[in-house]
Amino acid sequence: MKIFELLTIPQLAGMRIIAGKAGKDREVESVNMMDAPDIIQFLNKNEFLVTTAYHLKDHPHMLSELVTAMAEQGCAGLGIKTKRFLNEVPAEVISLADQLTLPIIELPLELSLGQIVNFTFQTILDKRAAELKLVLETHKQFTNIIMQGKGIQLLLQDLSKMINRPVQLIDQHMKPISQPITELDFHSLLDGISIPPTKISPISLTTIASKQDFTLFPVHISEKKYGFLIIIGEIKKTDQFTLLTIEQAANVISFSLIKENALRQHDRSIRNDFFLHFLDGTLSSQDEITGRAAEFSLQNNQMYICAVGKIDGELHHPTYTQQHEKADDLYDFIEGELSTKKHGIHFFKKGESCILLFEVHEDRMNPGTYVESNLIELQNRVSSYFGNTISFGVSTLCQNFLQTKSAYKEAVDALSQGKLSKKKEYIQTYHTKDIMELMRQIPQEDLRNFYAFALEGFKETKIEEEQSLLETLLVYLETHCQISETAKRLFVHRNTVVYRIEKCEEILGKSLKDPETTLQIRLALRIKSLIEK
Repeated sequence: MKIFELLTIPQLAGMRIIAGKAGKDREVESVNMMDAPDIIQFLNKNEFLVTTAYHLKDHPHMLSELVTAMAEQGCAGLGIKTKRFLNEVPAEVISLADQLTLPIIELPLELSLGQIVNFTFQTILDKRAAELKLVLETHKQFTNIIMQGKGIQLLLQDLSKMINRPVQLIDQHMKPISQPITELDFHSLLDGISIPPTKISPISLTTIASKQDFTLFPVHISEKKYGFLIIIGEIKKTDQFTLLTIEQAANVISFSLIKENALRQHDRSIRNDFFLHFLDGTLSSQDEITGRAAEFSLQNNQMYICAVGKIDGELHHPTYTQQHEKADDLYDFIEGELSTKKHGIHFFKKGESCILLFEVHEDRMNPGTYVESNLIELQNRVSSYFGNTISFGVSTLCQNFLQTKSAYKEAVDALSQGKLSKKKEYIQTYHTKDIMELMRQIPQEDLRNFYAFALEGFKETKIEEEQSLLETLLVYLETHCQISETAKRLFVHRNTVVYRIEKCEEILGKSLKDPETTLQIRLALRIKSLIEK
């Protein structure tokens, strides 16, 4: 209850503010009666003090000390019977109260302090009871919506009608969880603003671009993830009805989201385990594989293209656990993007990689372009939301689900090939019967002999120097002997590249301008990745 609301209590008619009117919005949570000079140490924040000023009648200067102390203590206000023992409040005290915005209220003589305390307490209790009743009714109404299976969207619609404001539910990435009700892009609007996940109280913001006020109420999505219930428009702190209604909606939404997330995680885990067992060869019966695959909408007579993605570089976080959580968050984001916007794309996780199975239908003219466009869109979204880059290796078209095991290996090989060239945010497509596949058919001993013959001179160099020279040589040849591009991919100065290439030619005793020499070296460097596995 506010100070100004005290003046509207019928039983307390005759009360009026005589000083500190600017503090009329101070909150009154309790009321106390003053009967001793040392009352200050017993007062609490938001407490309304009433007194006859009996012990102040001969020491008016103490009233200034009382007003100052009450303001520092955060008290709600001071009520004085001015016509009892203190004829009037000194002018300097009124000036001080105005300065400190501490309301001083003149109390009517016909009411005792006990009556004033009782009526005030009764009003506070009635107000609290009304608020509690509102909370229970609102909570019951929102809970019934969820229990009847009507969904969060209907709950948000009811909430919007009750508070007469548009509402929006977004996740931790500022993406809409429910159907969008506004064209505002909250990810862009809140970019650069750090909002603590443990924040409990609402957060009020105003966007410069749209000049729109909105308030964020935290909602839990899971044990560690959180989102926000956004209310479009200004909500005043004095509007307790609206605040309580929104808080109850946020509570019900949190419970609903946590439940949905737990069920989704359980289903996802079962589905992911099946696919990983299939890739590892644990499931041997084709009937068992195709039967269980069909349970997860993976039809065996369906054509697929497999893509394997991996985050470029390392996620720089203090601990391994934090790095793992960051990677999981990023992959969960990708899965969310696919589930809400794309049909016929199946998502799995394996170790530090993610696996995407694209359904390819006969009416699709160019499946390769379709897959690539989707992967580029994902790369752009990951870069925008996380500031990280991700690369993909893409398989050839396989005719049924059983062949996706081979398609997965193709995608992994394509991803590795792009990594060898020190590229980032790339999409590398597997080429059937490429040079790597042909070399796999050659006995390991013959490959080792060819490698040793082609790069024999490097054995005499130090291990660290050998690694840097061979790495430079590989990227140099993969970039068609472009010095600047090699330096860019290796993050070194171009003069360093020139020095290393000259050093390589010196060790080899051959010029890298000779096509036969470069072909031999390229083959040897490809063999290096095979014999070191």
